Amino acid sequence: MGKGFVYLVGAGPGDPGLVTVRAREVLGRADAVVYDNLVHPRVLDWAPAGAERVPMGKIGHVHQHSQEEINQALVDRARAGKVVVRLKGGDPAVFGRLGEEATALTRAGIPFEVVPGVTSASAAAVYAGFPLTHRDHAPSVTLVTGHRRRDGGTGPEIDWQALARASGTVVIYMGIRQLGDVARRLVEGGKDPATPTAVVERATWPGQRVVTGTLGDIADRAREAGVKAPALVIVGGVVGLRARCEWLGNKPLFGKRVLVTRAAHQAGELSGLLRERGAEPVELPLIELRPCGHTSGIEAALRKLFAYDWVILSSANAVRFLFERLEALGLDARAFGAARVCAVGPRTAEALAGRGIRADVVPGRYVAEALVEALAAHAELRGASVLVPRAREARDVIPNELTRMGARVEVLPIYENVKPATHPAEGLQALKEGRLDLVTLASSSAARNYADLCRDLGVPADRIPCAVIGPATERTARTLGLPVAVVPAEYTLRGLVAAAEEYFLALGG
Repeated sequence: MGKGFVYLVGAGPGDPGLVTVRAREVLGRADAVVYDNLVHPRVLDWAPAGAERVPMGKIGHVHQHSQEEINQALVDRARAGKVVVRLKGGDPAVFGRLGEEATALTRAGIPFEVVPGVTSASAAAVYAGFPLTHRDHAPSVTLVTGHRRRDGGTGPEIDWQALARASGTVVIYMGIRQLGDVARRLVEGGKDPATPTAVVERATWPGQRVVTGTLGDIADRAREAGVKAPALVIVGGVVGLRARCEWLGNKPLFGKRVLVTRAAHQAGELSGLLRERGAEPVELPLIELRPCGHTSGIEAALRKLFAYDWVILSSANAVRFLFERLEALGLDARAFGAARVCAVGPRTAEALAGRGIRADVVPGRYVAEALVEALAAHAELRGASVLVPRAREARDVIPNELTRMGARVEVLPIYENVKPATHPAEGLQALKEGRLDLVTLASSSAARNYADLCRDLGVPADRIPCAVIGPATERTARTLGLPVAVVPAEYTLRGLVAAAEEYFLALGG
């Protein structure tokens, strides 16, 4: 088999949003991903599902694999003809062993490419709330490792006196365990012990912490705060700018951990909105959507779609499954013919527009009752033929009310909500330990499954406040004894996040 190829890729400091476009591109073609523990798990999701995932490197303070073992893992997989992506936290060219891994590949005759990443020094400073350079405080930046070699290497030692005389910012990687010694050496070298200093723990990750002080007292402050690796130490006048430049801690949901219970393929939207506002979303899908219904009955209804007066779609999921069934029959938006379409809300209308269908009616309130009112105001329903493609478990408000008004209604269950067979370990652990500030529930099914899961785990379902979308979900949650704390005025994901902000603001943050 011919030689493969290796990409030596910087995965950035932690926040997946800081991964470069190029890094994501090469991940998408990987046969194998060799990564260390500073890589965010979501970054690994960008590799193909069938790609081999190989954790190698440092876990906690312990090196689980030697550099020679890592080098050999890259060479062996490339020789087997694989496209290998070596993911390193930060930038592989900054204390990322790029030189050693590239040398090993060159000696083995393996072609490779280096993809730089956002270095942790820059990200840590920015996310802590200050720049690395400033024309009044820091005309230069020095990056130095606080980690001492234990392999008998002959590389140069750090000139602490020269470092202490540097006029700019000093960033110390891997120095938290030697922080007291590092600070002492800098002071002995002539650095003013009153120099502003910051320690940034888990920079850009959820739960980032920043401890500030002076060079003379930062070791004690970090120890008292229980700071652990990974953490960077930043020394210089720029740290004093934090009061004017901080932004992350000013986000309205900063530091809040929020459980996202939507189906796996839908969770990303809510998680993204929460991250934008500073929260840490923890995904624990409590429903799984899958097609249902008798194929023959669905096929018959869809082939005569044009013959209905109205087609009513109450969710973006209904749109998705309806068009999947149409596509399986070789049909598209033209199958609607002259049938008019009603969508329960703007997201459903957007989903329809993406399929080439403009909704004729979109109610102002995004609930079934409002949809019936809007439809009745728009058209004469007596004798009208109406098709309602929907979830098997959906409420009967729409068909019952339309039937009462004289319409001929055909309900067509095309998908169903089921409980997922497995759950992400992170979400389960957070729920077991109660390390959550809010639980989001976007449907009655999610509320019921949440209550069931709490019972199965033996944890009280009423200990974490819940945010719900819509009155139907609220009624279900309250009936189950769940502590409903957030009910948005607008029944959308953005409305839910806005209401969560108001809730935490009322609690004093």
